[in-house]
Amino acid sequence: MTLKSYTPDKIRNVAIVGHGGAGKTMLVEHMLYTATASDRVGSVESGNTQSDYDPLEQKRHISVSASILPLEWKDHKINIIDVPGFPDFIGDLHAVAEVVDAMVIVCEAKADLDVGFDLAWDIAEKHGLAKCIFINKLERDNADYEGLIETLDARYGSRIVNVQIPIGRQALFSGVLDLLNLQVYKGKDRGVDVHEIPEEYREEAEYRREKMMDAAAEGDDDLMLKYLEGEKLTPEEVEHGLLEGTRRGRVVPVLLGSAATGIGIKTLMDRIIGELPSPLYHPVNAGGKQYEEDPNGPLIGYVFKTTADPYVGKINYVRIFSGTLKADDVVLNVTQEENEKVHNLLEPHGKSQDSLSQVCAGDICAIAKLHNTHTGDTLSTAKDRIMKPKIEFPDPVYRVAIRPKSKSDEDKMSQAIDRLLEEDPTLRYTRDAELHQELFEGMGDIHLDIAIEKLRERYGVNVEIEEARVPYRETVMGTAKAQGKFKRQTGGKGQYGDCHLEIEPLPRGEGFLFENKVVGGSIPKNYIPAVEKGVIEAMTKGVLAGYPFVDAKVTVFDGSYHDVDSNEAAFKMAGHMAFKECVDKARPAMLEPIMNVEIIINDDDVGEVVGDLNTRRGHMQGMEPASAGKTKVEAQVPMATMMRYALDLRSITKGRGWFKTSFSHYEQLPSNEAETLIKQHEAEHGSASVM
Repeated sequence: MTLKSYTPDKIRNVAIVGHGGAGKTMLVEHMLYTATASDRVGSVESGNTQSDYDPLEQKRHISVSASILPLEWKDHKINIIDVPGFPDFIGDLHAVAEVVDAMVIVCEAKADLDVGFDLAWDIAEKHGLAKCIFINKLERDNADYEGLIETLDARYGSRIVNVQIPIGRQALFSGVLDLLNLQVYKGKDRGVDVHEIPEEYREEAEYRREKMMDAAAEGDDDLMLKYLEGEKLTPEEVEHGLLEGTRRGRVVPVLLGSAATGIGIKTLMDRIIGELPSPLYHPVNAGGKQYEEDPNGPLIGYVFKTTADPYVGKINYVRIFSGTLKADDVVLNVTQEENEKVHNLLEPHGKSQDSLSQVCAGDICAIAKLHNTHTGDTLSTAKDRIMKPKIEFPDPVYRVAIRPKSKSDEDKMSQAIDRLLEEDPTLRYTRDAELHQELFEGMGDIHLDIAIEKLRERYGVNVEIEEARVPYRETVMGTAKAQGKFKRQTGGKGQYGDCHLEIEPLPRGEGFLFENKVVGGSIPKNYIPAVEKGVIEAMTKGVLAGYPFVDAKVTVFDGSYHDVDSNEAAFKMAGHMAFKECVDKARPAMLEPIMNVEIIINDDDVGEVVGDLNTRRGHMQGMEPASAGKTKVEAQVPMATMMRYALDLRSITKGRGWFKTSFSHYEQLPSNEAETLIKQHEAEHGSASVM
């Protein structure tokens, strides 16, 4: 059912965020049912929720992709976006933060806060989004409402404002006491009854209400003046003050309920439309200017998500920040510099869509079958040409190598992976010609598992997974000379090439230098390039363990030739032979790539993280405060020891640590590690030189 059109002041774009397992999807189910946007409440366990419609989500019982689910509530439209909570799918959180005006952070009623809460809070802060907290699972036997409030107060101080009190604790939790109206709401979903405040709750209600009034007054200067003069604030004024404080980030309202039973859902939606800002409060920065959410303004549509629907085809999800988009409009994709015809303008409802004639500023829509439009692109007009900056997605931190199982899989794999990359910008795929591997990178093992499962289930591509290799290098530590003589006589014209080479090391990172010092014509000039080609060919596979050879100067200084039998092929072979013998004599060594690693962790985890880096042969480069309670650790660590670091750091820090890497330099690999590589190469390819 298509919802009616709403003006920006009557729209709320809200992300439901928080840690995986906090109950976000079930909260959305009850919101949809309470608002009569659905006729039943599904369950994650049964795999029949409105937002987790992907077969992989239903199979694993987790959200792996953001879903857009609009509903109508008291003459307002709320565009709910259910965002995955597992850190592996943080890309969706970054994308959604670009297009919503507020976040409802869902957390369990327990004293400690999960990493998903921290991630959502930090990203909301980064984007200047309004926030409210929904404390869930109050019905559980181990629910600790008081402990959680103490934690929130200790961490965020006066910004945390209780606007509700739970009626009953744990198994006796039966409703919420709303401090704005001083009424108790019992029952669930559509069957909510209003009651007077029980006598035993009056003292706490008065105390919490006073705190709420203080916060509301601070949100608006006129209200503060009235409040200080001792005048009573009306419920409407209190709500306005909370709205102003919330949109400025001074106030974070705390609401309560149970996504399992449906308690507190009605009051949550009341507060979303009352105390969370509309698009009018959130102008967009684009093209170096700020634009208001005006339906009559220039068109600014921002693509924040792309999916590949097996029936509809590619679908782009778009937030309209300014102007009005109509079906059959021709728009300019400013990012790609390409015109697009809007044939299929849709209103998304989870996995389904309804046709629309137009979408106004402040609202969210979907457009099917655009040819060259991707996540992060801006849709405008040829006249306006306004472009919003692209989404800053985090770089992948975990990688594996994949290999198609059959020729049929190989033929289909490239196109299937292109579709996955279009859907998920935090995935990366590269073909490494040197290592002869196809590398698949993502935000963690679950992220890549899901992507590989999509390859198989959705696109029929079966792949084998193997460990990604390390791009080692080979070099020499000393100087040596050697002769390479290639002579072959098979009757008739033979082959003859003879050269003398000298090899010496170059500083790290200098690469390769070839010099000709032949005098007196012992090797004709036209054969010198052939000698160099032979050396370069030998360098590509190294001498010790089959890795490329670097950082050496090779000089050809003497040789001999035959008037009849000499040719380029013979001198190329001679150069190859002389190079290998030179390397054997010049103390060959293995080099390993060293990475610059920057890690952001909680202060409490610094000792364990640094200790772990030491076990990885890491060298500390420094530490400094990153933000309140967080430290930035910088180190240089061998790439070989970092292959599973994303998983290990998550384990050490309980998911609260983040890192990024960049290549620094190559340095000599310890002899015991080098011997292992050489022996492995010998076992696979035959004998190699001895270090």
